[in-house]
Amino acid sequence: MPSYENSIVIDAALSDVFSYVNEPKTFPDWVHGMIDVRHVIGAGEGQQYEWTFKMVGIQLRGQSVAVNYVQDECAAYQSIGMIESIWTNIVEPLGQKTKLIIKVEYSIPTPVLGKLAEAIMLRRNRRGLDATLLNVKEVLEA
Repeated sequence: MPSYENSIVIDAALSDVFSYVNEPKTFPDWVHGMIDVRHVIGAGEGQQYEWTFKMVGIQLRGQSVAVNYVQDECAAYQSIGMIESIWTNIVEPLGQKTKLIIKVEYSIPTPVLGKLAEAIMLRRNRRGLDATLLNVKEVLEA
């Protein structure tokens, strides 16, 4: 299962960063490729929602559930559908700032994209995570 992670330091309170990156309704505002989040049910561990994500020009749909949620520390979301993934948001205090670490593990059935598209997608998703982190920083430091 491909995986990657990256981090960024944000000049914002840890609780603000944690709350923002773990509110599914904000995902289309900062997650690179996220088109829509809908039908959000609950909060914290067990929270569920449906999503539409665009990857290499293909719209993928699925559902996610928060499988681990520790307030102001970390949250992990397991996704099923056209793509299976585990997306983890970790926040760490860094003086008056906050370090946000995002880890992503995913698998896409090869028939959905094909081998060549899968290789291209891996490279693009790594760049997409960089853009995602910069989006969070821009929003929370504005």
